[in-house]
Amino acid sequence: MIFSWFKNRRRKALLAHPFPTEWLSYLETNVGHYRFLCDEEQAEIRDMLRVFIAEKNWEGCGGLVITDEIRVTIAAQACILILGLDHDCLSAVTTILVYPQGFIVPTTVRKGFLVTETDVPMLGQAFLRGPVILAWDDVLRSGRDPSDGENLVYHEFAHQLDFIDGIIDGTPPLSSPEEYQAWRVGMGQAYEQLLRDTQAGQYTLLGSYAAKNAGEFFAVATERFFDKPDELEYYHPTLYGLLRAYYHQDPGRRQREWREKIHLKAKDTD
Repeated sequence: MIFSWFKNRRRKALLAHPFPTEWLSYLETNVGHYRFLCDEEQAEIRDMLRVFIAEKNWEGCGGLVITDEIRVTIAAQACILILGLDHDCLSAVTTILVYPQGFIVPTTVRKGFLVTETDVPMLGQAFLRGPVILAWDDVLRSGRDPSDGENLVYHEFAHQLDFIDGIIDGTPPLSSPEEYQAWRVGMGQAYEQLLRDTQAGQYTLLGSYAAKNAGEFFAVATERFFDKPDELEYYHPTLYGLLRAYYHQDPGRRQREWREKIHLKAKDTD
């Protein structure tokens, strides 16, 4: 109770200050999804990201110096992901490590009695009760293109949502037994179909990496949900509905409304 009081008091003092002007330019330039939000949602994201930035440890790796641009770009995307969820749901993530670009992870590979060491190139990692690690160049690339279909921040923080219940199984905490049942059936069927399509060499919207395991399936599906919502809803309507219900967001509707608004503005200027 006392901790909660101090936390709320600290956050209230933080948000009493005006939003930094230069931070707004980072949002508008580096976070493509920010433009799709309505005015109220944008204001909420600005408040959320300030709290997020203040309450995480930020560390540059590989010679990278952490700047406000890096913090704002990453924090804004993480906050858009959880806009419809409990804003403290990522509180277990205390540290964010950022490399200038992809990094190498030494990995032990065991095949029977044979054990070999190999270097695996990575763009990001998420650890249960541990940090999130990101490559800044890929964060910037995917953040600036909201229709790319791949978003490193969404992917790694989706893993952190999966980790909340301590079980890494592609199922974040849900609100009722009925939701868990619908999730198991709907996600299970979509995953099994992806496995069949991948093994048959067919193109899939989700891609072969999503077929690696249930956790990666959820993380990749989250990327497509925000970046390619119309395509995901068309090809996988049940999957889209489950993610819409979980995230309490409808990116497809949001982006269609934004495009219509832009279209009407263009007509008014003709």
